[in-house]
Amino acid sequence: MTYLVVSSLADLPETVARHGALDLVTLINADTPVPRPATIEASRHLFLGFNDIVEPTEGLTPPGAEHVDELIAFGSRWSRDAPLAVHCFAGISRSTAAAYILALSINPDLDEMRLAEELRKRAPSATPNLRLVTFADEKLKRGGRMVEAIRSIGRGEDAYAGTPFVLPLQLED
Repeated sequence: MTYLVVSSLADLPETVARHGALDLVTLINADTPVPRPATIEASRHLFLGFNDIVEPTEGLTPPGAEHVDELIAFGSRWSRDAPLAVHCFAGISRSTAAAYILALSINPDLDEMRLAEELRKRAPSATPNLRLVTFADEKLKRGGRMVEAIRSIGRGEDAYAGTPFVLPLQLED
């Protein structure tokens, strides 16, 4: 089984090239231009356009349940022949939430708390978008454990952008 790799928009080209990713998830404001790396076919790129907010705000597009549905469906179609790249603008909130969601949807045997702790260890600045995680928790029938785990790791370190990191789909005992 391969892995997920998370980055910011600025680090995307180098991250995709370094890891040989063939599939890509973009979570970014709908009007932000995102040049797709040449190695990613259009059919293997999921673009989810919404703002990084937790509560609906006039004039902004909040993440919705439909975004989580599209994310989980895309992850289920991923061949796992090569890593899946996930990015947002800064690589801190939307993309870390999406990677956490994808890992738990792809490998339902993962423990929510252990994965959240692994996420924190690998990405000190990660502050996963709780609205996305809440929709996923409901969709994946995790009984609030995903939300509790993300709340338990708290807000990440202050950063303009996160450092690219790998999130495994299996954790070692």
